[in-house]
Amino acid sequence: MASYLSHDSGSRSSVVDEDFSGYTLAVLIPCYNEEGTVGKVVSEFRKALPMAEIFVYDNNSTDGTREAALAGGAVVRSEPLQGKGNVIRRMFSDIEADIYLIVDGDDTYHAPSAPLLVQRLLSDHLDMVNASRISQVKQAFRPGHRFGNILLSRIVAGIFGDRIKDMLSGYRVFSRRFVKSFPALSNEFEIETELTVHALELRMPIAEIETPYKERPAGSFSKLKTGRDGVRILKMIAAVVKEERPLPFFSLLFAILASVSVILAVPIFMEYHATGLVPRFPTAILSTGMMLLGFLCLGCGLILDTVTHGRREMKRMLYLFYGDTSSLQTNSRRIGS
Repeated sequence: MASYLSHDSGSRSSVVDEDFSGYTLAVLIPCYNEEGTVGKVVSEFRKALPMAEIFVYDNNSTDGTREAALAGGAVVRSEPLQGKGNVIRRMFSDIEADIYLIVDGDDTYHAPSAPLLVQRLLSDHLDMVNASRISQVKQAFRPGHRFGNILLSRIVAGIFGDRIKDMLSGYRVFSRRFVKSFPALSNEFEIETELTVHALELRMPIAEIETPYKERPAGSFSKLKTGRDGVRILKMIAAVVKEERPLPFFSLLFAILASVSVILAVPIFMEYHATGLVPRFPTAILSTGMMLLGFLCLGCGLILDTVTHGRREMKRMLYLFYGDTSSLQTNSRRIGS
């Protein structure tokens, strides 16, 4: 039995005893043009979790990513649909395991923390453990990415609850029931937002542990574009709010439309009160139409809120179908597909 020294989110040291016998672990690494780093990532996670099966999914790489992963001893598969969300959807569909660990192939995450993340998931009967990135190197986070992560994390916290600090971390551990109940609707880097919202929406037991975060090695380049991916994630949050909180979403639209309608109508009523005439019929018609549209939005919100409650119950039942991870402890489960 090996021991590992790490730190939890409260910055207190703890010794982690690796005892995962009877559980099947899958380490999932989505990759696109990571020839220079994926071999090291595979090697470090094999050392940290020697009992795990390591899968690298190549997403149309144009360099030697596939060969480097094979040389490291990983099982290599391909996903032709471009985008991290498409890769994670394929991995979650293909792989059968009790515990899943996903990590980027860019060698920025701390592999020795993996046993701590897995043991926390098992000991506390959790469905997700998020690795919160802590870096002493200023260049590890670009300023735009750091600001975007804070902003998006606060938006999600305001809507779904403040349980996750690093919403965009690419290093997480999941239970089987999380993975098999996750719809994976995103196509690209907004998948991290969807993973977080899925856990918060179903009120799953989750935790967050601080782990070291490294600067990208020389010659390795980020695939993220701050502006483009930030807009995509904001659009994803708006879509999630519409789907999961339809009544507040459509109530806001009602409030905006009704306010504009009243602003347009006040001068007309004042003029009618003073002269008995309504000379601006187009404005009056526009004001009436906007008020009717506002009430239509409110009605849609009420109906969709009822539909959402029913859909959430179905998602919850699917989530409960797979049972707690501790109840799956068996050597008979076959990893892979």
